[in-house]
Amino acid sequence: MAHIDYYFATISPYAYLAGSRLEEIASKHDATITYKPLDIMALFARTGGTSPKDRHPSRMEYRAQDLLRQAKMLGVEFNLTPAHFPTNMAPSSYAVIAAQAAGGGDLGLLCQSMLRACWADEKDLAQDDVIKACLSGAGFDPSLADSGLLAGAETYGRNLEEAVAIGAFGSPFYVTDDGARFWGQDRLDYLDGHLAGTL
Repeated sequence: MAHIDYYFATISPYAYLAGSRLEEIASKHDATITYKPLDIMALFARTGGTSPKDRHPSRMEYRAQDLLRQAKMLGVEFNLTPAHFPTNMAPSSYAVIAAQAAGGGDLGLLCQSMLRACWADEKDLAQDDVIKACLSGAGFDPSLADSGLLAGAETYGRNLEEAVAIGAFGSPFYVTDDGARFWGQDRLDYLDGHLAGTL
């Protein structure tokens, strides 16, 4: 059975634009997924990237155009300048980690609802009530937002170290168990082809 390690940030616009395609591809190929939320700003700093606020205006202008184009092509709601971006990613990431450990709900839906909260619903993912609503909506016990904080912090830090070691440098980033790496929601077709054995 194939496996995919999914490195992402809970406030990544590109992870939001991926929608449920990763889960659909995994289901198609009977592959499993480990969700590995991380601090994307720390990953940028460790791997030669630049946080959005420090990028050259030309890059930011292109990013703005391209995000809006992609959202329109995909038919999803998207706010280019959400009220709560950037925000503290740690609480929502800890909740994903706790939910993954607890089981019983839909992790893909949980991550998508968190990303949507930021990029379409004008909600602050650092807020407890927002996180609990996302957990509940994906079939998890909302009290997971308050539990396993130490383990969550340890795993969150470990995810960053693993990402750097494996060669990940952005979000979303997908790594298969045979070492193939795919950066960006616009490479999900390549991941699909790799799992099918055609790429």
